[in-house]
Amino acid sequence: MHGEYKVPGGKLVVVDVEVEDGSLSQVSLSGDFFLEPDEALEVITDAVTGASTTLNAGALGELITSALSDDVSMVGFTPESVGIAIRRALGHATSWHDHTFDVIEPVVMPPAMHVALDEVILREVASGVRPPTLRFWDWDSPLVVIGSFQSVRNEVDEEAASRHGIGVVRRISGGGAMFMEPGNCITYSLVVPTSLVDGLTFEQSYEFLDRWVMGALADVGINARYVPINDIVSDHGKIGGAAQKRIVAGAVLHHVTMSYDIDADKMTEVLRIGREKISDKGITSSGKRVDPMRSQTGMTRADIIEAFIQHFRARYPTRVAGYTDDELSAARTLVDEKFSSRAWTYRVP
Repeated sequence: MHGEYKVPGGKLVVVDVEVEDGSLSQVSLSGDFFLEPDEALEVITDAVTGASTTLNAGALGELITSALSDDVSMVGFTPESVGIAIRRALGHATSWHDHTFDVIEPVVMPPAMHVALDEVILREVASGVRPPTLRFWDWDSPLVVIGSFQSVRNEVDEEAASRHGIGVVRRISGGGAMFMEPGNCITYSLVVPTSLVDGLTFEQSYEFLDRWVMGALADVGINARYVPINDIVSDHGKIGGAAQKRIVAGAVLHHVTMSYDIDADKMTEVLRIGREKISDKGITSSGKRVDPMRSQTGMTRADIIEAFIQHFRARYPTRVAGYTDDELSAARTLVDEKFSSRAWTYRVP
């Protein structure tokens, strides 16, 4: 069985394995990495030979680490990356090209529906009803979408929000508040099976799932990079952030919101962005955090979204998709029974 793993910012790790009675009976390691001394290659493969096929990437990496002496240099790869490649060879972990992704172009609907669709599609991908899915949001009304664990009173000035006709909805993922007015930002949701991020830490998975959009941003003239834990930053400052939700059934929701053309004054009036939160950004006002994509690209929001979609389609196997009647019905029910309820919205007052 054959498995490959490209280390983020590093080298390609390739393994070929044979299995007997639930254990790795033979392991061959290769790649374009650097390793000194040469003899360490055999030490690495011997360390995992005989290991159970049920071990996760971290445990396989620990076996390798324990076997290596202090004078071994691994450049461009790590013990854990070998474990990930082994997991892929065994079929426990998958790569982007093992899947065909549904791609759903923007559909205008109330923003709360998109929050609900995140939960609906996450469940479907976990159960295998729908393949991994990339979908872009579009919405017809303003809304503040707060993270699953945020306090409403700490994040939102409800009097100001009401004055501007802006509601509040709590989403299922963590992270910070999203200030959403029609056309002011670019938001997408990527839902994948957990096998795609098998062996990665939460922080590593953010970078891994954001990697394609760095290429898409380069296509529209923005030099962007990932900044832990969940920020996307350009040469001119932060342009977006990501949030995740995982379910035990086997899927990960990873969604990203990027500023396009935000009314900074209104945003800072509605959101209570405290001094402590912005102190580590080296700035004195929240308005300066907004770095619209429009000013950096000169492109319309629709054209940027189309460029993102085309980049993803060129990079991975995809098919054109849409929402089913059952999905939309399930989302409406969730909006009515959960996301518009006071109990859910104020579960963290």
